[in-house]
This record gives sequence, structure tokens and C-alpha cells, in this order.
Amino acid sequence: MRSMYFSNTELFLISLIFLWVGFVRTGFGFGGVSLGLPLMLLIGSSPVYWLPIIGIHLLFFSSLTLFKSIKEVDWCYLKYSLLWIIPPTLFGLFWLLSLSDKVMIVFVYSITIFYSIIWIFNQKLTSYRVWVDKLLLILGGYVTGTSLIGAPLIVAVYIRYVAKKYLRNTLFVLWFILVSIKMSVFIAFGIKIDWQLSLSLIPIAAIGHVVGLKLHQRIIENDDLFRHWVGGILLLISLIGILKVVM
Repeated sequence: MRSMYFSNTELFLISLIFLWVGFVRTGFGFGGVSLGLPLMLLIGSSPVYWLPIIGIHLLFFSSLTLFKSIKEVDWCYLKYSLLWIIPPTLFGLFWLLSLSDKVMIVFVYSITIFYSIIWIFNQKLTSYRVWVDKLLLILGGYVTGTSLIGAPLIVAVYIRYVAKKYLRNTLFVLWFILVSIKMSVFIAFGIKIDWQLSLSLIPIAAIGHVVGLKLHQRIIENDDLFRHWVGGILLLISLIGILKVVM
């Protein structure tokens, strides 16, 4: 695995991050990008560099997962939710392409800090009103458009309406659709994609993907503990990341 942007030490750390992202994606059912992008930004470069690489992996692994379980998807709610998610996703995507890297990095870390605080105190984003559901879908779509880390906002709504046995696969279809739109816009706008690094990382991410599949049920049963510890680590990483940008 080679890249003109990173040293061998950095490539090793990047490999560990993508191993972690693959594990979270299937083990937790969502949040691989939310728990991985802040780490990638500490290594270097910008969100616009990392997001296409992440997008390629999301398309690849979600396709593999859904190949065997495409029937276990709540298509009815998925179609309904897309009406609220896609427009703000497009808006957020064009916002991403128009702002500076520094602003986007601060935005990513700020959203991550918000998630971290919720997880540290074992709180969960919940909704009990229809208008709040729509607001969370809109915000989740917008954050997904900018940085692909809107999953916790969207999942807070999906948990209410999608049966547990269909939840993970329905989310995979949703990510596939949103990432396909995002990658299409990247290509249309001529965003440079590091295909070599992305494809080289797929076997590494696959290891985490397989381990996550095997440990999915155990992770779900210890959901609060997982969120608590990960939230603390992400908070520290995000604070370091913001200080790195502003100093």
C-alpha cells in the first residue's frame, strides 16, 4: 500500500483506523464514519480527501452485506424517509464543496463532540413527536451531506419505525443511496479520489467487517458500555483536533 501523501508510520495508523471503521460498521450497525473520520483528520489532509475513500468502502461493504439479506429491508419506511433526507443531504454536500478545509474540520469535530457527550453520559437521541422525527431526518441528512457522520441523528428516528431485525440492513441501503449520490457529485465536480489508497485498504477494512459481523449481537447487548468508552475517547480526540486547527 503506497500513497504520495503519507509516511509509512502514517499508513500503518490509517490501516488501524480503517480496521476499526470496518468493525464498527457491522458490529454496531452504523457509525463507522462517525467514529473513524475524526481519527483520519488527526493523521492529516481534509474531509474532501477522506470522504471519497470512505464512500468507496461504504459502497463495497454495504453491497456485500445486502447481497444475502436484501429481502430484510423496510422499503416502505426507507422510501418515506428519503423524502426528508435527500434534499438536505444535497444542500450539505454543496456546502462541503464551498467551504474551506479548516471550517469543515472544525465542523466535523464539533459534531463529534456533541455525539461524545451524549455517549459519555449514556444518553440517547430519542424522538416522541412526528415533527421532531422530521427535524432529526433533515439534520441527519444535512450532516451526512457535509461529512457522512449524520448516522446517529437518522438512527434515532429509524429505531422508532423500523423493526429491529430489519434495522441494520435498511440503514445499509440508506447509506448506499446517500453515498452513491455523494460520490456522483464528487466525480461531477472533479474531486480527486485516491483510488490506490482506497482499494489497498479494502482487505484491511474487510477484517474489521468480518469481526464486526461475528460480534454484532454481543456489542448490541453491551451498547451503553460501548458508547460510554468510545464517547470518552472521541471527546479527547476531537478536542485535540480542534486545538490542532486553531493553534
